[in-house]
Amino acid sequence: MTLDSLSRWLRCPICFADLSPSAALSLACLHGHSYDVAKRGYVTLLPPRTKVHGDSAEMLDARQGFLDAGHYAPLEAALDGVLPRSENERILDAGCGTGHYLRRLLGTRPTANALAADLSPSAVARAVRSPGVRVDGLVADLWAPLPLRDAAATILLNVFAPRNPPEFARVLERNGVLLVVAPAPDHLTELRSRGLVLGMQDDKIAKIQASLVDLFSLEEERVVRFPMHLDRSAVGALVGMGPSAYHRTDASSAAADDPPGDASTESPPVTAAMRVLLYRRR
Repeated sequence: MTLDSLSRWLRCPICFADLSPSAALSLACLHGHSYDVAKRGYVTLLPPRTKVHGDSAEMLDARQGFLDAGHYAPLEAALDGVLPRSENERILDAGCGTGHYLRRLLGTRPTANALAADLSPSAVARAVRSPGVRVDGLVADLWAPLPLRDAAATILLNVFAPRNPPEFARVLERNGVLLVVAPAPDHLTELRSRGLVLGMQDDKIAKIQASLVDLFSLEEERVVRFPMHLDRSAVGALVGMGPSAYHRTDASSAAADDPPGDASTESPPVTAAMRVLLYRRR
């Protein structure tokens, strides 16, 4: 990250003017609004009086351990396979989490530059500090007007994260691509039956598609489905890394952390089922 590379993505969250380097570890707009850049390589541009919070360090630890163990490797391969390639791509990871999927994509795209954006400062810090990757970082609320310039990205990655269709269309260049990943109805069905993870709307995918249809054209849809053979530790990490972590009861925590068998014993297979949706901005 450099101040110059970071500023090329950004606009002021107050007046929407472009941001530029103004001093050591500082960005500013022409109207005098100034923002400090963290030494770890990211800037926080949240709307005033923002009260929402991102994922905790404990959730991120669980997610990093689970994903780094390769449990979602088939999904990673599908993302790389479905995305078109071009030179000098500008990839925005909206809801980056630990930056795991973004790192995998950058590993096969040597000329790409990227911005990792998330509500959680801890998440963004992890995404930008990985060695050997070209990632700038932004702490922002995806539900609010994004502090990003018009047409800043050629690819927008949105994996199990909130969606803001009008803003996604604005920050993508014309004919840019939006890659959305969302759970299919049978995703983690075995854990749902045990009350370990939250239930899911059966029409979730239809609602996602309806929210995007006016601004994007669907070019490809893939279902990625595979069994996961998880030991007790991996089940606990899977439960603890997502939104279900906010709603864990004492009973569900105990069930996730102590299913039958010892720590190295695999539970019955758990279904992973995701929809990968590739859209083109109109």
